[in-house]
Amino acid sequence: QVQVVESGGGLVQPGGSLRLSCAASGSIFSITTMGWYRQAPGKQRELVAATVSGGTSIYADSLKGRVTISTDNAKNSVDVLMNSLKPEDTAVYYCNVQGFRRRIGSGRVSFDSWGQGTQVTVSL
Repeated sequence: QVQVVESGGGLVQPGGSLRLSCAASGSIFSITTMGWYRQAPGKQRELVAATVSGGTSIYADSLKGRVTISTDNAKNSVDVLMNSLKPEDTAVYYCNVQGFRRRIGSGRVSFDSWGQGTQVTVSL
């Protein structure tokens, strides 16, 4: 199994910055995508930013210019730095990791794992 653990949420004032960190562990063979999503009350979960294998990063249009994603392949980790935060950025932020894990015996099987979520609140 693959476990995903997030950290770094909290309360921040409008205009402030916050870094969210996420690390995956377990019987990982390879990772194809690492990313962050968010879900505000009453809304669907949406992409914040993600990096796919090969190094291409994608960002939500609403966050372009305010968010930077970075990965550490050796540590199976992904961070997202968010600047100029607004009250509408308040949400639960989730880390998602996709790839292949080692299967008992032989071979590999795909996985798509989510973290438990971390609350980000932007308010005075």
